[in-house]
Amino acid sequence: MKLSIRVTAVLAVLALVAAACGDDTADEPATTAPPATVTVTEVVVDEAALAEAQAMMDDAEAMMAEAEAAAMEAESMAQEAEAMSDEEQAAAAQAQADAEAMMAEAQAALDEAAAMEAEAEARAAEEQAAMEAAAAMLPGEGVSLTMARANWSTGYFQAELFRQLMQMLGYEVSDPADLELGPNLAYLAMAQGEADFWVNSWYPGHNSWLAAELPDGSLVGEHVRRVGELMLAGGLQGYLITKSFAEEYGIATLDDLNNNPDAIAAYDAQDFNPGNGIADIYGCPESWTCDDIIQSQIAFSGWQNIDQVLAGYDAMFAEATAKADAGEPMVAYTWTPSSYITALRPGDNVVWVGVESPIDNSNPLGREGGEEWDQRPGTSPAIGPDACPSAADDGICEIGWVAADVIASARHDLLANHPAAAKLLEIVKLNVVDVSLQIVRQDAGEDVSALVAEWITNNQAQVDAWIAEALAAG
Repeated sequence: MKLSIRVTAVLAVLALVAAACGDDTADEPATTAPPATVTVTEVVVDEAALAEAQAMMDDAEAMMAEAEAAAMEAESMAQEAEAMSDEEQAAAAQAQADAEAMMAEAQAALDEAAAMEAEAEARAAEEQAAMEAAAAMLPGEGVSLTMARANWSTGYFQAELFRQLMQMLGYEVSDPADLELGPNLAYLAMAQGEADFWVNSWYPGHNSWLAAELPDGSLVGEHVRRVGELMLAGGLQGYLITKSFAEEYGIATLDDLNNNPDAIAAYDAQDFNPGNGIADIYGCPESWTCDDIIQSQIAFSGWQNIDQVLAGYDAMFAEATAKADAGEPMVAYTWTPSSYITALRPGDNVVWVGVESPIDNSNPLGREGGEEWDQRPGTSPAIGPDACPSAADDGICEIGWVAADVIASARHDLLANHPAAAKLLEIVKLNVVDVSLQIVRQDAGEDVSALVAEWITNNQAQVDAWIAEALAAG
């Protein structure tokens, strides 16, 4: 009777274990956890999957313990089997078999739980790797930008610098040398999507190009805008005159030259078109905007005895330099930053010649956008009388031009869709003297891309700060 009670107890324990495990496979936990959520900033581990796997592991371990206890009792019963009846021996054998089956089922459950846990951990590792890869990806990766540059060599250094800086952000940037344009075409190219940006704008002179109308009736300024502070007031510009000639005839302004018949005659005898009674001054190539401003200034001031030569700038400048070095009369428009003032040296072989009344916004020639060519006040207190005779009375050089903002212009969609690129265009600032020194080396034959790479190395801390700020924006 005692043995029967034991067998009954064992069977009851086994029944409880079986009920706890469940025979219906439809009630077993799913073997695949739901996919975890991936974000750029953090990994969301599938806590539910891990919890489910752990619960299954705990249940399986409990089942194993119960099965082991049942097996031990079955073994004890087997030892007493000789004293049992045939019926009791059969019951003990069945209990042993049931215990072994339960152990096998428990082991299977343990294996399944371990597999689920491993799967959840692998998924978490994949999500972590994805997050790290996303964090390491630069904002410009996969983005191609088309860059233009001006067709004056003093803009090459800035253009190449921005190309290399944009590449540090991951952007694929075209060689600006492949799209070298004057402003008359550069702004149209940007407005029509043929170029994304350039860094060779000269404002306020180039404001007139933003006001230009496109074939579809929209304005360039609806697609393109100025951006950043690359070299604010960095574009000093004006007219240089042979110093000895200016001193001989007492010329401090172009008004003085226009109103002095002897000076005009001496000038005209050796100029570009001698014998026409006109002083032909070296101006700008057509399409640079400065040519239009000079022509409008001549009309505004009523200089009937002065006209502008329009030709390739470097050829004109070489001729002007030869005349100045020889003490022959010449007037030439030039600007900084450039290497030009290392050849025509104010206070040495030339001086700045002033303008009594800089052009206003009246647009005397009625040209499209001419209202934007206002050059008032057209003075520079930084230039003394030794280099600018018009400053002799009050210390103010009547240079006749506003110091231009040499900055970037870019398409609106570039600035809106690529915040890292937009931020870079906004924050980079350059020193005019530093840029001028690079241009001198460039004009001496050094490769501009190598000059930029060297400049970046020598200014690495500043460059790193620009890149970090741009990355934070993008």
